[in-house]
Amino acid sequence: AALAEVAARHGATNGQIALAWLLHRSPVLLPTPGTGSPAHLDENLAAAGIALTDEDLAQLAGPA
Repeated sequence: AALAEVAARHGATNGQIALAWLLHRSPVLLPTPGTGSPAHLDENLAAAGIALTDEDLAQLAGPA
């Protein structure tokens, strides 16, 4: 549910938020998601432009 809420705030898909989170976790991490179409590739690439807020990250981390 947290993933969907963060995605809705950013106007993004759950997959984009998951990729944005991975990119946020480490500057040396290179996720290689599969894609079946040019549109899906564009969606995956757009995830790099999503700036997750501290609130987003806390929500994605779950209850403290």
